[in-house]
Amino acid sequence: MLTKSPIDKIKYELKGIEIYSKIEERYVYSHDASNSVINKNNIADLVIFPKTITDVQKTVKFASENNIPIICRGAGTNTVGACIPSKNGIILDFTKMNKIKEINPLNMSAIVEPGVIVGDLESEAEKYGLFYPPDPSNLKVSTIGGSIALNSAGARCFKYGATKDYVLDMLVVTSDGNIIRTGSNTIKNSVGYNLGSIFIGSEGTLGIVVEATLKLIPKPAQLSAVMGYFDNIEDCINSVNKIIEHRLFPSTIDFMDSNALKTVEQFYPTGLDYKKSCALLIEIDGEKSSVQNQMNDICKILNECNASGLQYSKNEKEFDDLWKARRSSMAACARLKPNVTTDDIIVPRQNLSKLIYGVNDICKKHNLICCLVGHVGDGSVHPQIPIDFEDENEYKSYKMAKSEIYDLTIELGGTISGEHGIGSVKKPYIDKVVDSGALEYMKIIKKVFDPKNILNPFKIF
Repeated sequence: MLTKSPIDKIKYELKGIEIYSKIEERYVYSHDASNSVINKNNIADLVIFPKTITDVQKTVKFASENNIPIICRGAGTNTVGACIPSKNGIILDFTKMNKIKEINPLNMSAIVEPGVIVGDLESEAEKYGLFYPPDPSNLKVSTIGGSIALNSAGARCFKYGATKDYVLDMLVVTSDGNIIRTGSNTIKNSVGYNLGSIFIGSEGTLGIVVEATLKLIPKPAQLSAVMGYFDNIEDCINSVNKIIEHRLFPSTIDFMDSNALKTVEQFYPTGLDYKKSCALLIEIDGEKSSVQNQMNDICKILNECNASGLQYSKNEKEFDDLWKARRSSMAACARLKPNVTTDDIIVPRQNLSKLIYGVNDICKKHNLICCLVGHVGDGSVHPQIPIDFEDENEYKSYKMAKSEIYDLTIELGGTISGEHGIGSVKKPYIDKVVDSGALEYMKIIKKVFDPKNILNPFKIF
């Protein structure tokens, strides 16, 4: 824990920068969406809001000289404890570094600061007829820096890929306060190691991204959506496989089970048929001439796979309503219990039905509510489990269920995180899915980039 002397020193060196030091302020910023238990040993000593790269460098150099942990924070929506302190230290909150520095229509690229909101970048790019595809469900609050730290993906990953597929270049502050550039503002770059890929998904444990150059693509001319309802899981997942077999690639294929449909409809009424066993929300984009043909082909497949109802978006409002309903699933679950947890397990698509049934069986065995949603086009499922952390028996049941869900996922050829990261919450399970030799190399890489172990220490492994 920092004493008064170094606190006074860093405040002096960062004069003019907003710094929180009151206990109630530090306590608030020591939480994230993981609902992790906070005690005196993992409350931040300071919360600093840098405005420039120089501010970040000064803070990191001070931390390095004094062996103080630094934890980077965007919107705090992380669900695995990746942006909360493990052992006091300084939180660097990037909400003040939120400028879109450039959108270049000719290069089809954007240069942004880490605190830029994903949804804001998407909206700004659209003004130039361009498109930034990665879309975490909370894209209205999620930041680019957080997305890079976790390699976020979202519903459009099926067609367009994850954050890693759109990062051309980064400026990264290293653990000693120096700065390096990882790439170039070009579509192709085959010079040396792909250094940028080491930082993407590293959860702030190797370096601090202070600027990113991102690839943009042409904005699709038209969007359309359909919600297909099913009376059983097998028909639902079979339709996903049939769509892919027919070489149709909608921008999203998202799943909601009956619990999710009912919970969301009660929270945000849009006319969802919550009496059905499950549903697929399918978004189609492209040129106007092709969207209707794609829609016809996909709806034909849904009907052939025994869809028991189709709900189309006939206008922009209905399109937005369907997506607001899907994106509201976690907020809706939060109304059921004092706390809500979410996960991001992923398996090969051929095993999706087994995973969905298995997760439901595990939760029923442990008397837990489970609302299942997911990006089933790429095989990922998000079990959202509302619980009361103050109920010791319920919490114990949840921990046992979580471990069993991971075991099932691994048994089905999957892995325990598709887009949320590992942080501190999934840290105990990483050796179940990462080869011991690979894990040792990860630890070596960590020591090379952060020999003093001050960058988000004690996360991942």
